[in-house]
Amino acid sequence: MTGKQRMLKTLRFEEPDRAPHFEAMFELEKQAFGLEFPDRTLWEHVSGPEKARMVATCMEIYERIVERYAWDALVVCWPWADPDGVLAARRTFGDELLIGGIVGGGVWAIEVIADWTQFAVDLYQNRAKLHEEAEAMCGRAIDQVDRLVDAGAEFIFLVHDIAFNAGPFISPQHCAELVTPYLTRLVQRVKQHGAVAIVHSDGQLMPILDQIVSTGADALQSIDPMAGMDIARVKRQTYGKLALMGNVQCNLLQDGPREAIRASALYCLENAAPGGGYIFSTSNTVFQGMPLENYEYMLEVFAEYNGRSRPCQ
Repeated sequence: MTGKQRMLKTLRFEEPDRAPHFEAMFELEKQAFGLEFPDRTLWEHVSGPEKARMVATCMEIYERIVERYAWDALVVCWPWADPDGVLAARRTFGDELLIGGIVGGGVWAIEVIADWTQFAVDLYQNRAKLHEEAEAMCGRAIDQVDRLVDAGAEFIFLVHDIAFNAGPFISPQHCAELVTPYLTRLVQRVKQHGAVAIVHSDGQLMPILDQIVSTGADALQSIDPMAGMDIARVKRQTYGKLALMGNVQCNLLQDGPREAIRASALYCLENAAPGGGYIFSTSNTVFQGMPLENYEYMLEVFAEYNGRSRPCQ
């Protein structure tokens, strides 16, 4: 079974030969391979042969990641939201992987608010202004979706952090007015193209989980355990409607101990993998500062659970 087949099967809530695995982002390429993704601040200033060279560097690193860690899908983060990166990934991996692009900044979310005081004032005194800005953000994001899918993206990773550890960044009622309708438009645009829509948010999402389901998204990542998101409970509430990705606890992957990493990984697998509808991954990304050996140990536990040999020798 190819990675792409494995991904599509689990997204249909059918049980594949094993749960698929990939990460939203991998930032330990230097530690793992002695290579580095091109400086993310340079992309908007390059074109032509120089950009092609930088894209080729990204693909070399992605090939090594996929081979060493047996990923089943790839979201092209570098270059960010760029059709050239998606085109290169499709050429590189063909139909072996499900290839995706990344789109952010499309709805009101924590990372797009520059002035929280003004946002709070507008939330109660000038809601029309917030809707106007939401329309503009959503329109720009839809344009990105169109360009990425036209370039060959088979899924779109819609990244918007809409919750803190204590709960959504605005009330569920305000989310229902200012966030969910625009997120729904993004999801539906992706699905109109015949692509898969994966929604990302950290934080405690239970008060708005039904709203996320209502968007029609195919999957939700990260199922943040540090915010109290219990993947067993979430799966009971969403099975058959919304697939899940993530939940291996990132602070444990950063700090250990190994016994806690093992327990977190096994909890995810035992409670979310049976019956399909689950993609095994960290609860966020493989970020700088996480010891590479802890991520690789997580995959050793994954391999043991699947009754297979170690995937990253």
